[in-house]
Amino acid sequence: MKTNVEHAIEVENLTKCYGSLVAVNDISFNVRQGEVFAFLGPNGAGKTTTVEIADTISRPTSGKVRIRGMDVTKQKRDIVPRIGVLPQGFSSFDRITVRETMQYYSRLFCCRNADIDGLLELVNLGDKAKEQYMKLSGGLKQRLGIAIALVNDPEVVFLDEPTTGLDPRARREVWEVMLGLKKKGKTVFLTTHYIEEAELLADTVAIISKGKIIAMDSPPQLIESNADYLVVTLQSLDEKAFEVLGKMGFEPDLDNHKSINVRVERTEDIRQILNAMEYAGASLLSMAVHKPNLEQVFLKLTGEALHEEASGEKGVE
Repeated sequence: MKTNVEHAIEVENLTKCYGSLVAVNDISFNVRQGEVFAFLGPNGAGKTTTVEIADTISRPTSGKVRIRGMDVTKQKRDIVPRIGVLPQGFSSFDRITVRETMQYYSRLFCCRNADIDGLLELVNLGDKAKEQYMKLSGGLKQRLGIAIALVNDPEVVFLDEPTTGLDPRARREVWEVMLGLKKKGKTVFLTTHYIEEAELLADTVAIISKGKIIAMDSPPQLIESNADYLVVTLQSLDEKAFEVLGKMGFEPDLDNHKSINVRVERTEDIRQILNAMEYAGASLLSMAVHKPNLEQVFLKLTGEALHEEASGEKGVE
């Protein structure tokens, strides 16, 4: 593989099998230095498996992965000091404080001169330094995990599902920390099944499904290149609206806000919908027309929906 100095991570024809199960199926991609790269996909898509190969925990069945030009299967001792990892389901010792936790990991990683105070401030945990780990909320624990991943001042940071199971407020607090990493010029490899997370944080999103990369680009370009249709969103208190759309041959669906979304291929379909609603006497509160969002693009490309919360069954990721 030819090394590109602009790329922090290079993956070429990567495959990982567990017996007859192909968890990662011949994928190739590059991650530029200083960008946030997101693997977006459901549980079992191959996200964690890819990360575990890239951070030297697991060996590939075939293919190549390089971190800053170094082969992960041949130069592990050179790579490990230059990467940071927040594994899925991170946990630490219950009865030691936040500061003691940082001190422990700094010694474990031979980073005795780590700027512990600076790292705690970076993840907004300066006022929690004397708090025991067991007393932290889920969001605070994840922020501490990110601080630990940075204790060796790594060039590349792997964050595997860092906000799974967090409430919306805690999730956004973790996002702020990740945006701070981007400002510091860190290369961040993020795995997630949250559409909003990938769309907000990532410079590049790779949509992965069943071990294969289906599409890869910036969030706006992914939407633009797949926006060959429009989405009409209707709000109505009348059940007739849903029935009318079905009789017209459309496939309407209800979102979390009880709005009716329907995909149309032509702008003239919109006028036909309005005429049909009026003829049926179906009252409409509002109507909006827009291009598909990243969630709708994901559904179009993969044929599967991403759920707001993980199922809790890790399986082969």
